[in-house]
Amino acid sequence: MKRTMIVAVLALSIAACPAAYAQTPSPDPVAAALISPDVVMTHQDALGLSDAQRRAIQSDMQSAQQRFTQFQWQLAAATEKMVSLLKQGHVDQSKALAALDGVLKLEREVKRTQLTLMIEIKNELTADQQERARRLAGNGSK
Repeated sequence: MKRTMIVAVLALSIAACPAAYAQTPSPDPVAAALISPDVVMTHQDALGLSDAQRRAIQSDMQSAQQRFTQFQWQLAAATEKMVSLLKQGHVDQSKALAALDGVLKLEREVKRTQLTLMIEIKNELTADQQERARRLAGNGSK
């Protein structure tokens, strides 16, 4: 038993080594192409947002926030269901995988809503405002 535990610990540590020595992760190309809602909200005046742009972005953000709240509740319930299936003494694999599919579907919708919001925000900004937002965010990439 002790030998098995030592072998398991060694295997885990060897598996973790490449991650420990990996180079700094490369920048996210999607994030570099878009502008964070936080940057736009924090630097409204510096970006020179018009009242119409502010209203449009606020509306987009409120709509997304409502969806995020709905997804948060649905995800919590779906995750709870999946965990209860996994805690059983004998796991029904098909039910557990179906529950996982439900969780992944909701996570996909969250990501889709996030990307939609960021596209809407970017489309509200002029090219000059987008460039200023990138500089303010410390991300000079285009």
